[in-house]
Amino acid sequence: MNEKVLVIEDEKSIADAIAYAFRREGYAVEVAYNGEAALKKLFEFRPDAMILDVMLPGIDGYEVLKNLQDKGSVGVIMLTAKEDIVNKVLGLELGADDYITKPFDMRELIARLKSLLRRMQTVEEKQELSEIRLGKVVLYLGYRTAFVDDRKLELTQKEYDLLALLLSNPDTVYTRDQLLDLIWGMDYIGGTRTVDVHIQRVRKKLGSDFSEILQTVHGIGYKALGGHGENKYKNKI
Repeated sequence: MNEKVLVIEDEKSIADAIAYAFRREGYAVEVAYNGEAALKKLFEFRPDAMILDVMLPGIDGYEVLKNLQDKGSVGVIMLTAKEDIVNKVLGLELGADDYITKPFDMRELIARLKSLLRRMQTVEEKQELSEIRLGKVVLYLGYRTAFVDDRKLELTQKEYDLLALLLSNPDTVYTRDQLLDLIWGMDYIGGTRTVDVHIQRVRKKLGSDFSEILQTVHGIGYKALGGHGENKYKNKI
């Protein structure tokens, strides 16, 4: 096991206890006690996953998540004392993968981390093609990079996985519930709105010339435009 985990928690006793428990499980662990330090360590340490406390001094957990929107892929478990469903949904819609509420059982947190890392690995293993290409939209799966008309797209992990799934099966219609199950792999408290939000973000990043590649199938879900529709995008400049 060589996965790297960043623990972001301002209560030193809690952060150090989590780090100790994770190291005993074989993970490489770094700790940040505030948002500014977290952002710095994200790019120096390059973790596979992070445990993110929402209530941080200065830059809070939500701001950390927003800073992740246009950076690489990292799994995120929110750690929060808030029981308000709105706050949890906000974190999930900003890109978090899971959440756990304080006080928590360390064994549950470890189990959730292992589950998250397994889901991330499973998604990668299912992507057997070396690349997915639809017109001028290209995904290089081994590098988890995406380009549109030679412009690199800065996608979060879930945005990338969603785009890869739809583009690898053009014209296949997926319901929102199917996308939740295949991409998030859990009973997601954000519900199907989470799918809509991520589709909107991917379309925005594709740009106005290419956003219609992701088609809404009203009353059902979404699909990637394939077949004859693909030709519309081959000639885009």
